[in-house]
Amino acid sequence: MTAGFALPSPYRVVERTDDTLNTATIVLEPASSALPPFSPGQFAMVYAFGVGDIPVSVSGIHGHRLTHTIRAVGAISSALHTVRPGQVVGVRGPFGTGWGLPRSRGRDLLVVAGGIGLAPLRTVVLEALAEPESYGRLNVLVGARAPGELLYTAQTRSWQAAGARVLITVDQPDEAWTGDVGVVTTLLDRATFEPKETAAFLCGPEVMIRATARDLVHRGVPADRIRVALERTMHCGTGHCGHCQLGPLLLCRDGPVVSWTRAGPLLAVREL
Repeated sequence: MTAGFALPSPYRVVERTDDTLNTATIVLEPASSALPPFSPGQFAMVYAFGVGDIPVSVSGIHGHRLTHTIRAVGAISSALHTVRPGQVVGVRGPFGTGWGLPRSRGRDLLVVAGGIGLAPLRTVVLEALAEPESYGRLNVLVGARAPGELLYTAQTRSWQAAGARVLITVDQPDEAWTGDVGVVTTLLDRATFEPKETAAFLCGPEVMIRATARDLVHRGVPADRIRVALERTMHCGTGHCGHCQLGPLLLCRDGPVVSWTRAGPLLAVREL
């Protein structure tokens, strides 16, 4: 039985952190048998019993423990957002493609996140920081709509202390904000990387992904070394329902992480 057709495996919530008013990070451990190992960039179908399941990217992997960052935007995500340590949810997976960071050994790394897109990219940052000798310079560029929507604020400071160059900007500053204002692409001029020897990892709204990827290609980053995570409505997780289709790709099966050489031409086609 494949992961897509398997019954959800019970996972117990062992930790919970409130990131913003409507976003929380939960750590899950198997309540019985563990699922097969996940890779950074893959996702799980997480089930709120009695409500339903949704695809949620893995934002951390520690042995059999899985970390997920969930923003409450609908009935199922709102139900999952309310879980507390000790409660049990269902998990199916792993699904989809991963970031494939080890293929970028020896290169500068550029991580560009918009909003909740920092969640799946967190695994790239943690993996790179765990092996600093294996990679060049690590840049983490983060954009959010407002300061109150920024994820992992304490962690991003620790990434900076560990050697990453972390730059953060918001679109709508409040009175207390003293940082950068603007879209995330405005931070590229201050990142430290050699374009022809850089691997880039992007996740966020599609408009942000398109603008960032095109800017990077213009600067000389090879398109096949730009990896993007594309978010479309996923229902089955097995490539059967077609809800997540993008041209010839079914993103729950062929994505969510694809190279810009594949994604770029597809995102350039106007959809009706």
